[in-house]
Amino acid sequence: MTEYLNVDGGTLAYEVTGSGPLVVLAHGIGNDREAYRFVTPLLVAAGHRVAALDLRGCGESSVGWKSCTRTDIAGDLIALITHLGGPAVLVGHSISGGAATIAAAKAPSLITAVVELAPFTRKLSYSLGDFRVARYRRGVLNLLGAGLFGSIARWRRYLEIAYPQPRPADWDASLARIESKLREPGRMKSFQLMGRSTPADAAAQLGNVRCPVLIIEGDQDPDWVDPRAEGEAIVAALPAGLGRLDMIAGAGHYPHVQFPEQVVAAMMSFLATVRA
Repeated sequence: MTEYLNVDGGTLAYEVTGSGPLVVLAHGIGNDREAYRFVTPLLVAAGHRVAALDLRGCGESSVGWKSCTRTDIAGDLIALITHLGGPAVLVGHSISGGAATIAAAKAPSLITAVVELAPFTRKLSYSLGDFRVARYRRGVLNLLGAGLFGSIARWRRYLEIAYPQPRPADWDASLARIESKLREPGRMKSFQLMGRSTPADAAAQLGNVRCPVLIIEGDQDPDWVDPRAEGEAIVAALPAGLGRLDMIAGAGHYPHVQFPEQVVAAMMSFLATVRA
């Protein structure tokens, strides 16, 4: 059942399932909380109370937000965790990985651990040599085109690259749902606002994180030439001993949708060490 939280600037939609220690799930650009449709029941079965959020401008959350940076999203996440009584394990995908970093640095008493899935957490850099890698070139050009032109067709092409086989059984229905949502008034504007934001605010907070962090990368992620190197660089930027990197073979930018069992298994292993 959808619930709503009023924050400065609009209304956030979220759904809570299960009971036990709180886990908050935040999705990436161009999606909504349905991105965690396979992960949520696994976490509930593992004994967690799971809150899946629609980011500002996404899903059932309101539109018309003036800003959609990682810092903005971090504030929304802190507000939701506070509202739900905290503390929480915070899981963020892509842009929300950076937001989770900021939230953990700003509200250490509310966040016990962070899981970042294919996160955009470091300042971006490009070189001409990167574009020799076909997977990266095709992904980045379509991603930039979707944001620059507000093109749903470009976003679909990006998703087809970001989801290498195997794709989820509901792939066609999921694509249709994503496209339908982006056609709703105001949704594409939020998409573009998020796309124009940079991870510099998240990068600036990496050294201020005080809780354990798990980075999960897919080795076929088109958003980086070398996904492993990106994950290792995030771990290196965290305080010593806090970060851990897990790679998912065959996964693109959405490991939690392609391989939910592996992702949740990695999370459970990580959280067991946190509790220990």
